[in-house]
Amino acid sequence: MIRNVFMPLVFLVAGLWFSSCELDDDTPNFYFTSLDVVAVDMPESFELNETYDIDVTYVRPDGCTYFEGFDVVKTGQTDREVIVVGSRLTNEGLACTQATEEVVATMQFHVIFTGEYHFKFYAGQDENDEAVYLEYDVPVVGESTTN
Repeated sequence: MIRNVFMPLVFLVAGLWFSSCELDDDTPNFYFTSLDVVAVDMPESFELNETYDIDVTYVRPDGCTYFEGFDVVKTGQTDREVIVVGSRLTNEGLACTQATEEVVATMQFHVIFTGEYHFKFYAGQDENDEAVYLEYDVPVVGESTTN
């Protein structure tokens, strides 16, 4: 009997709690953007089945843009296009520093093919609005020592 009286009270309290939250604003407060790469610390060679930490230096354009990760697209067996992905906050009234800074993020890469890898890191747009890339060729040498 107490249970039957208690359950409606729980639902009433829960309903009031949820209705007190403002859910009217469903506009996103950020968007994703590509960040320009200015340098990559690429090894001279890879070994098969090894994983490498590759330091990528990119430009953070202001204080409201944050690193989200890497978008690595396989365009061929050993060809990769890499974009540094950021998110830019768009909250009204948000004060963002306008200072740009170079930031280093580490991308892990696992070597699974022999031959030579070709990397293209997105570096921005040129004066004709064409994409510009930093390109690196890295040969795979020897055999891995891991089994």
